[in-house]
Parts: sequence; C-alpha cells; structure tokens
Amino acid sequence: MSRTEAPPLPEPLRVPVADSHTHLDMQDATVGEALARAAAVNVTTVVQVGCDVAGSRWAAETAAAHAAVHASVALHPNEAPRIVHGDPEGTARQGAREPGGKAALDDALAEIDALAALDHVRGVGETGLDFFRTGPEGVAAQEESFRAHIEIAKRHGKALVIHDRDAHADVLRVLADAGPPERTVFHCYSGDADMAEVCARAGYFMSFAGNVTFKNAQPLRDALAVAPTELVLVETDAPFLTPAPYRGRPNAPYLIPVTLRAMAEVKGLDEDTLAAAIYDNTARAFDF
Repeated sequence: MSRTEAPPLPEPLRVPVADSHTHLDMQDATVGEALARAAAVNVTTVVQVGCDVAGSRWAAETAAAHAAVHASVALHPNEAPRIVHGDPEGTARQGAREPGGKAALDDALAEIDALAALDHVRGVGETGLDFFRTGPEGVAAQEESFRAHIEIAKRHGKALVIHDRDAHADVLRVLADAGPPERTVFHCYSGDADMAEVCARAGYFMSFAGNVTFKNAQPLRDALAVAPTELVLVETDAPFLTPAPYRGRPNAPYLIPVTLRAMAEVKGLDEDTLAAAIYDNTARAFDF
C-alpha cells in the first residue's frame, strides 16, 4: 500500500457530524471533491483554519462560497516569530522571509482583525504557543501574537482556536491572565487527564484528532475519558494526523468516522449518540 494513497471511504455515520479543524488548502482534492467525499460519510460541516494572512483570506473566501464550510483565521504560533525575526532558511511549506519586526506583526494582526469581523468567519485561530518548533528567541513574539488573537476573538464574539504544543502551562497561564473569550477550543487536544479536568472547569472545548487512535496515545484516551461529553469535538487537522490503521497516509474530512468510532469506544457511548453530541457542541463552539 502506497503511503501517498488516500485511504478508502469508511462506512458512513448514521448521524451527521462536523470536522472542527481542517486545512483544505493543503489537501490534494479540490474543495468540492473534499466536501462531497465528506458528505458521503455524513461529515456535513467543516471548519477551515488559516495559519497566516494568505491562508486566512483563503479560508474566509472558501467559507463565503460553500455553505458547508466555516472559517477560522489567524497567524499560527510559529508564524509570528517568522514575521518578526525573519526565516532565512524557510520551511517545507513556506519560503524564506526577511525580518519585519513588530511593525510587520502589527500589520498582519490588523489583517486578521479585519477578516475576523466577517460573518462567515466563525473562529480566531489557530493561535497559541508552540515550544516544539520555535526556540526561546521566538517566545515573546508568540505570546504577543496569542494575546492579540484573544483580544480579537473577544471583540468580534468569535471562538478562539488554540494550538498548544509542548506549552500547556503557559497557554493556560496566558488564557487565565488575558481572560478567555466566551468560547475557547483546544484544537488537537494534547494534554493529559489532569489538564482535561482544568479545561473542563474553565468550560474550554477539547477537540480530538486522529492521534487519539495511535498505539502510544493512552494519555490522550485517558483525557478523552474524563472530558465532559458536552465539551468534546472531533477533527482531522487534515492532511495531518491520519487515524490508525491509515497513519502516515493523507488525511481528509471523510476520515472523521474512523476517529469518532474510536472515541465512542473510549467514552463508552454508541457512535450515534456521540456524533449527535459532537455536532451540537461544534455548532455551539463556532456559533453556526
């Protein structure tokens, strides 16, 4: 089996569900094809997430053109240091860039703010902190950007979508200090059961991705087990984090049923009950 070959369509869900976090702009299919495949398995709604100004514009335009798509707009935590300090090497997905300093970050945040005002933009994110890819020199820019996104989400009454990688305590600290918006979503939840209880007390939504199915992911399953069902979402983060048994192959919204069925087992719920709850939770989180 080729690692680049798309996995087969799973058995459709009987109850519609939403993919709370996907990147259609990074997937091989056209938007129309991706949505048709998803709809064929009863994944009827997706949240398209921007990671930089261009991607956020694309997310907003795509949501305006497709009723099944809602947009979330932001500068990814790793984008903020690139804007401020530059990135002479560039990365696989992004070219090299010159340092722009604080003025360039302010300009980019102003663009995100303008997009966040649009009606079909339902979220501000993914924002947060990522200490895996960004070293100590980028932390200040990340935190400044994160705080600005929190303020934007609150001002426009939109959901805040959190990217938290190797930064749990700091993300929770900034949220508590700045005061979270009414609706906050931990995308690709990566904390343990203790953190899930902290998030539950704060009313934060926890969105689980395909990695909850991985063999080595028992701490994630433990977190899902204690997360209140009314705060649980499901996502693909496609094209990344493809659920087992297709790990390493391209992910897409149509694979949500694979992850949802694994989640239902962990929660001790039948898949229809969990799918219905997750659809309602996603609609509440993103106010659609």
